[in-house]
Amino acid sequence: MARTILHCDMNSFYASVELLSYPELRSKPVAVCGDPKSRHGIILAKNESAKKYGVVTAETIWQARRKCPDLILLPPHRERYSAYSKQINAIYCRYTDLVEPFSIDESWLDITGSMHLFGNSGKQIADEIRATVYHETGLTCSVGVSFNKIFAKLGSDYKKPNATTVISQENWRSIVFPLPVSALLFIGRAAAKTLHQYGIDTIGQLAACDVQMLQDLFGKNGRQLHEYANGLEHAPVRPFGSREPIKSVGNGTTFSKNLTTWEEVYANLSILSDMVAVRLRKYNLYCTGVQVTIRDAQFHTITRQKQLSRSTHLSRELADACMELTRQSWHMPNPIRMLTVTALHPVPAEQYTEQLDLFSASPPGKKEKLEKLETTMDQIRSKFGNKAISYGSAFHKPALPNDAPPTHSSAKGTED
Repeated sequence: MARTILHCDMNSFYASVELLSYPELRSKPVAVCGDPKSRHGIILAKNESAKKYGVVTAETIWQARRKCPDLILLPPHRERYSAYSKQINAIYCRYTDLVEPFSIDESWLDITGSMHLFGNSGKQIADEIRATVYHETGLTCSVGVSFNKIFAKLGSDYKKPNATTVISQENWRSIVFPLPVSALLFIGRAAAKTLHQYGIDTIGQLAACDVQMLQDLFGKNGRQLHEYANGLEHAPVRPFGSREPIKSVGNGTTFSKNLTTWEEVYANLSILSDMVAVRLRKYNLYCTGVQVTIRDAQFHTITRQKQLSRSTHLSRELADACMELTRQSWHMPNPIRMLTVTALHPVPAEQYTEQLDLFSASPPGKKEKLEKLETTMDQIRSKFGNKAISYGSAFHKPALPNDAPPTHSSAKGTED
């Protein structure tokens, strides 16, 4: 049975929510950005007027203002975006229980089983949803209508703002094949660059590719991309409220001051690892690998990852593994602007089995002590708040390079 899938994408969501409070700015170029003083000064969202100047998401404020000197900047209010997101998804749920949020401002809807209750076509229902969202929130959205999730998302991106695009079994080749490969979900800049080197610039060219060649280039993802390009994606839309299996858990931050010493690096890796470990334990997961993302002062970014010798959900072990990766990948005092720690390949606790390392230098019972310590910290935070207790700036002496000075160990508790 052919499916009818909608992908609803709010138009310039953050900026549109902010402009509800500033209707006089609607015709002017406006962007929502982070705090420049804390060096989170990047564009988070922009309205249609700012887009006409070439302002793009994730560029720095100075880059955006070079394109648009009169750009008006507004601070973000994430609690508002979350509230509107819940309200909008509640509207979607009137039409089907198969509503799968893809991000705070995007959702897939499978209306195959409920379409007869609301209209004769996917387009008619999509137009009704757009009108309802605007009437109840003052916000607009674009909707793609298709027979699978990938093409529905292509449709919502095809014509903006406030439009409905139907990509059907009859017209999909004429609409999809001429589009650039970068328009296809999960093809980022690096993948598009690789494909370009092989003369593959459009989705149609990707669809005509030899599958084996794509697998040689991208591994198992190569076959998946080939299926996406040929309209062979069949993933279901999950019921609203169901949770997709967690594939990774990460935390990152941009620092107010560049890191230039190994002590600073380890201190911040410890803090980020602690945040990741708390979430792993909250989800009752152990990770089997870690990843570190490093960005320098010139915004050059590298990502490194490794498998762990044993699964863990302890911040100390995550921090040590991340420090080892960073030491192998970075040269001090080359400054670090941003760090991200990600726990990879998580497995449920019931699948966790510890493999003893006969050659480990760790004293007997060390892991048990760490488990008890971090579990106790979780309990304190649960009762008194996340800031009730935390590691000091250097909880554990890292294995620093030979030319690095020693660091100190300390633990710190603060009142919330």
